[in-house]
Amino acid sequence: MIALGGKQYRVTEGERLLVDRLPEDEGKSVTPTTLMVGEAGGDIADGGTVTLKVEEHVLGPKLIAATYKAKKKIRKRRGHRSRLSRVLVESIAS
Repeated sequence: MIALGGKQYRVTEGERLLVDRLPEDEGKSVTPTTLMVGEAGGDIADGGTVTLKVEEHVLGPKLIAATYKAKKKIRKRRGHRSRLSRVLVESIAS
């Protein structure tokens, strides 16, 4: 389990995830804060290391928020796309 960008992720080796945009360039390696290493029901070791590789920076899906007030002619529409990074879990060492 790792902590990255204020969120916690359960990861396995070879897994790809979308996380909040990282400041590292594409192709660089990252070592996030490791919370625990181990299997469910098995031995859990603190202080292991997890290595991530930043594959690419992408934009998330477009999200649109709209507000409407009846009889007032008030209509607001705004949206955004989250900036994300796709990372690959390269190795997990205990």
